[in-house]
Amino acid sequence: MKNQTLIAYATKHGATAEIAEKIGQILNDRGCSVDLMPVDQVRDLSPYSSVVLGSAVYIGQWRREAVRFLRANKKALAQKKVWLFASGPTGDIEPDETRAEFQFPKNLKPVTERIQPQSMVVFHGDLEPDKLNWVESWMIKKVEAPVGDFRDWEAIEAWAQSIANVLLEKTIAQSEPV
Repeated sequence: MKNQTLIAYATKHGATAEIAEKIGQILNDRGCSVDLMPVDQVRDLSPYSSVVLGSAVYIGQWRREAVRFLRANKKALAQKKVWLFASGPTGDIEPDETRAEFQFPKNLKPVTERIQPQSMVVFHGDLEPDKLNWVESWMIKKVEAPVGDFRDWEAIEAWAQSIANVLLEKTIAQSEPV
């Protein structure tokens, strides 16, 4: 198995995909070998030594396809370095304050305990009214959710750099003579 990293994501309107793309760009720029794809297109984890998985969060829940991916691949993921991120809260609230609600579905706690992710983080999301269907628009209006792009690109970049540091440390250690 090479030091290949999979960045998989579940997105609804594209904001989480953009975060995954930024993470992939940073890892690639640092010299990591990366494949980036929607989680529902991932067919085989065997080529990867590490996985970064991100999901949009709606009403406190990860996207269905991300949940299916985790359940279906929990054994394989437990053998790899894994990082998880969620994208969702908008407005001025700090993502850490919503950690319990947004970070990971409670019903999947046994999966995360088995996988033992290197890190789980919540990033602010992007809520654009023109991308919403009428039900989503009604819900957003009803709960008075803030609209706009609240993603903190500096925080996303810093997290991606920390992943690259771990991946590159592993690569260097493997290439050193014994």
